[in-house]
Amino acid sequence: MTNLRPILFMGLLVVSFLLWNEWQKEYGPQPVAPQPVTETTSPASPIDASGMSDIPTAGPTETGDLPSAEVFSDTVDTDAASAQAEMSGASELITVTTDVLEMEIDLVGGTLVTARLLDYPVDLEVADIKVRLLTRSGPEMFIAQSGLLSTTTAPNHTARYQTDIFQYTLGQNADEIRVPLTWDDGNGVQVTKTFVFKRGQYDILVRHTLSNQSGENWTGSRYEQLQRSVILDKDDGGFTNPGRYSFFGIGFYSPQEKFEKVKFDDVANEPYERSFSDGWLAMIQHYFFTAWIPPEGQVNSYSTQVYSPEGFPRYIARAVSPAVNVAAGGKHEFESRIYVGPKLQDKLDDVAPGLGHTVNYGIFTVFSKPLFWLLSHIHKVVGNWGWAILLLTVLIKLLFFKLTEAQYRSMARMRKLQPRIEQLKERYGDDRQRMSQAMMEMYKTEKVNPLGGCLPILVQIPIFIALYWVLLESVELRQAPFILWIQNLTARDPYFILPVLNAVFMMATQRLTPTAGMDPLQRKLMQFMPIGFSFMFAFFPAGLVLYWATNAGLSLAQQWYITRKIEASSS
Repeated sequence: MTNLRPILFMGLLVVSFLLWNEWQKEYGPQPVAPQPVTETTSPASPIDASGMSDIPTAGPTETGDLPSAEVFSDTVDTDAASAQAEMSGASELITVTTDVLEMEIDLVGGTLVTARLLDYPVDLEVADIKVRLLTRSGPEMFIAQSGLLSTTTAPNHTARYQTDIFQYTLGQNADEIRVPLTWDDGNGVQVTKTFVFKRGQYDILVRHTLSNQSGENWTGSRYEQLQRSVILDKDDGGFTNPGRYSFFGIGFYSPQEKFEKVKFDDVANEPYERSFSDGWLAMIQHYFFTAWIPPEGQVNSYSTQVYSPEGFPRYIARAVSPAVNVAAGGKHEFESRIYVGPKLQDKLDDVAPGLGHTVNYGIFTVFSKPLFWLLSHIHKVVGNWGWAILLLTVLIKLLFFKLTEAQYRSMARMRKLQPRIEQLKERYGDDRQRMSQAMMEMYKTEKVNPLGGCLPILVQIPIFIALYWVLLESVELRQAPFILWIQNLTARDPYFILPVLNAVFMMATQRLTPTAGMDPLQRKLMQFMPIGFSFMFAFFPAGLVLYWATNAGLSLAQQWYITRKIEASSS
């Protein structure tokens, strides 16, 4: 194994990079924006409607009979000004609780202003505090708005709705909750905005039912938008950027271009503007996201905008539907859906095509996606992610059994050749060139491949990195327990037992590994590796160290068996 140095260097480089990631997450400057917001008790305040520049213009008509977009904009601004006057007092909130969500809806605009995910605590030690994905106000404000735009009158996200019920709870035997809000312009145009929540689901149907009794044609569009405040630290460097761990920003999906990522700090310089059907928009962060999903078969106009009502930026991603004409005495229903929840990989594409792209494995997707698929199927059988990782390790060892068997047989033969290698050292002394030539001739005669151990190491590296990203990005494994002291596979081992166990396996393996022919630097690297890996693995997720320690233990057993078998056959 005279050429082991590049393999060792590459392995240490990869592990060091992953270690740097974990070190930065634990001790580096922490980004503010993408972290799940814990619950607070701050008093409610009305949604800021100053300026109204966050209201879009209407989409193009489906019939070609609409006035220009400027007419829509002027009409909306007039309606928004009156709505702003009505918002001088505190807003009224409707609370909706299902089995998986607790949400608050502001009567101003029928806006979703708070969303708590009841199955996802922020921290296992404080299980009552749930992840809050939407939040009403403050530097991390994140809200979901929707409304109608018209040449005459329509309720946009600044209009005030009416309701008689302010508390909804999903009953034990109920499958859904319907939350109707009403709006009336006083001249015959009435709109009922209905939210439909279903048991066990994070996607919510939003329906605007417009009744036109005004005596004149009504023309208008539906729109949806996500608006959030983001604190972007320009001086934190690449490793402390929120997108370093998982993509944090805006996503658009279309059947033609598939998934397109837009970073928040790119919105001001390069606003996104496209029109397509069968797509969606989302704001994405680690483990969770919120997405507006327009109806299929309808061409919507998608765009981004920076809006700064209070001196700090708010980022907007929106979709605007084509305008429709509603004759006097007629009705029309505008529908869309909003997803507010976790990145559950086995369900997302059933909610909407392409929604699974919100799970971000980066450049390692080609390895991580099939690895997660296999891991999740094992989990369905055993019911525990830790045991699933153990069984996955066994399956991978079986898959590469012949490859590693050839490696260990080669190493066992080299172990038998060590006395002859020592004789060559004594014969050639410091003449390294002649020494290498003699060794290679001996390897050829004895049919020993000195690089036989390199390929299994190279195979393990992409699997190791892929599993790292699965643990980092898959919400299914978030805070998943194993057994005994390991109660969170995505956090480091609290007692460092797994890193130490891995070091023990590596040291035992070294005793079976031939070192003859190695230069002093290689030998020192080999001796240092168990300690170095143990130190680095102390910061890695426990699930990743569980995989590597199990792999090391199985490799030790396999190598010990093959080595003893070859030595016994030659005696």
